[in-house]
Amino acid sequence: MTDQSRAEGDIDLLADVPLADRPQHIAIIMDGNGRWAQSRDLPRIEGHRQGVSTVRMISETAAELQIEAITLYCLSSENWKRPQEEVDFLMHLLEQYLIEERRTIMDQGLRLKVIGRRDRLPPRVLEEIDRTLEMSAGNPGTQLVLAIDYGGRGEIARAARQLACEAAAGSLNPESIDEAMIAERLYTKDLPEVDLMIRTGGDLRVSNFLLWQISYSELWITELCWPEFSRDDFLAAIREFSLRQRRFGGLDINE
Repeated sequence: MTDQSRAEGDIDLLADVPLADRPQHIAIIMDGNGRWAQSRDLPRIEGHRQGVSTVRMISETAAELQIEAITLYCLSSENWKRPQEEVDFLMHLLEQYLIEERRTIMDQGLRLKVIGRRDRLPPRVLEEIDRTLEMSAGNPGTQLVLAIDYGGRGEIARAARQLACEAAAGSLNPESIDEAMIAERLYTKDLPEVDLMIRTGGDLRVSNFLLWQISYSELWITELCWPEFSRDDFLAAIREFSLRQRRFGGLDINE
């Protein structure tokens, strides 16, 4: 079986799942890189390096499925607490990813979006981010959203500061502030709500990721570490999502 026919066969696994029952925005906590490496007596950084291959596979599959957006948790605001050697490697890996995967991003028609703080990222990383953002801006396909130096609480606090400044300037009545106004000031204002959140590595927590956006997301957690997360696992998560009843706080009319 060729790679192309194998891929088509994989996609056929969802052939009976209507597009309306598939998630349009998937968020992923890519956990377990370090543990995967250590379990093989490898340096932690080798797990991060291997994880890039999984990112490529997930991005390509999302594009094939015509998923509207996929958001990957690349670097949390808390990850700066890790050993400097590991942080430096993550910055180098991010820079290399943006350079080496640019062809894939363009070939797959992906539109890059980056959310999170910019002020703590090295200039060379910002340069590659901006170049890829500009190159892919006109692409028609899946939005590939990289959460870099991102924290959900920080994002909400940032939105609150913006609203407070507007109210102090007299351009906004505090009594008029509602959920829609807050959502409009989040990094993800142009994205659909997150339908499905996947976490690899087995931990049962959301780790300050998209706290506002995942309020009614379906959660899918696997013990597999990110470097061993496969295309079949990704499709299995989507299939399970399609079988769940989403009530959004209401009741099913058949119950």
